[in-house]
Amino acid sequence: MAGDRLSWAGLLKWSLSYVDGAGPSRAISEDERRWLAEAVERHMMMDVVSRMREIALLMNTPPAVLEAQGITHDDIEDLLSELQVHVESIDMANDLHSVGGLVPVIKYLRNSNARIRAKAADVVTTVVQNNPTSQQLVMEASGFEPLLSNFRTDPDLTARIKALGALSSLIRNNKPGVAAFRLANGYAGLRDALISESARFQRKALSLTNYLLSESHSDCSVFAQLGFPHLMMRLASSNDSGVREAALGGLLELARDTTLGNRSLLADHERLRRLLRGRIESIRSMTPEDLDAAREERQLVDSLWLACYDEPSMLRNEGLLVLPGEESFEQPPDVAGRFFEPIRQVTTIRRAPPNERSDSEDDSVGGMILLLGPAPRDPE
Repeated sequence: MAGDRLSWAGLLKWSLSYVDGAGPSRAISEDERRWLAEAVERHMMMDVVSRMREIALLMNTPPAVLEAQGITHDDIEDLLSELQVHVESIDMANDLHSVGGLVPVIKYLRNSNARIRAKAADVVTTVVQNNPTSQQLVMEASGFEPLLSNFRTDPDLTARIKALGALSSLIRNNKPGVAAFRLANGYAGLRDALISESARFQRKALSLTNYLLSESHSDCSVFAQLGFPHLMMRLASSNDSGVREAALGGLLELARDTTLGNRSLLADHERLRRLLRGRIESIRSMTPEDLDAAREERQLVDSLWLACYDEPSMLRNEGLLVLPGEESFEQPPDVAGRFFEPIRQVTTIRRAPPNERSDSEDDSVGGMILLLGPAPRDPE
């Protein structure tokens, strides 16, 4: 090693000495395991921070200069994709502002190119997801306003969907963010998303709506006045199972609201009773495979019926609520996980909540370009 820099060739030789098959492998001691994990993390963090500074410098360069240097919109989009990979670590996400990268990412939300606006929203999503520090930094850097504007009025549907995803991550478990969303009439934007013909837009809007309802039942009457119950009833019959389940979940949150008295907000809706009976008939006619896939829908229909009518649904009475074997379902034991625990302890990678990963096939990171110096390389 030279100074603090790690010799990757030496590290590789050291690692292979344990698995070259020439002789019996020696168990790695805890000190050696800790050294390896810390050395890898130290090298990676050093290179990533350096690369993030280079990207920030490029993003802060005037557009006319970039154009004169032959940098295209595709290049900027790829650069944002690379940055999104780097900020998957919470530590790197929190460092984005200190290296000068957060403000230009927010500026890209107003870019004339729709793909760049969408990719900038992707970066913001990754930065703020389950990260109170970066949520506050984005709010202080006025990132909320362009996200809300893109969500409400962007002419490109993908940019609107991406902006909604970023907003959802920004305001979750963030009281100032929720308050700003409420004051900016964000609920009306969610209603507009539910009216759209995009199932993906509907799913994301329902996910955020359900979160807001679960966090503050005092807002149930506001959602009701905006027509959400009728929209959710329509979407509860959607051909998209994700939309259908999310709509039923939203109706269940509304049904549990008793701020107007002991009667549920939805109890007197004859349309809801017809809807639930229709869903029960559909479930009755499902094949065993479809019944298994519709486990959450079955539970939501029964819970909604019980919340509105104080009696179990016919699904429970007919044995369709819990199928044989479902009660004893257990996850397999994590046998291999303990071998990677030291690495986990020194590397903080954020995982998206399940309800935010349903559209991952559309959020894949594109190719990367190398500008203003090399990106970190894998060992040969």
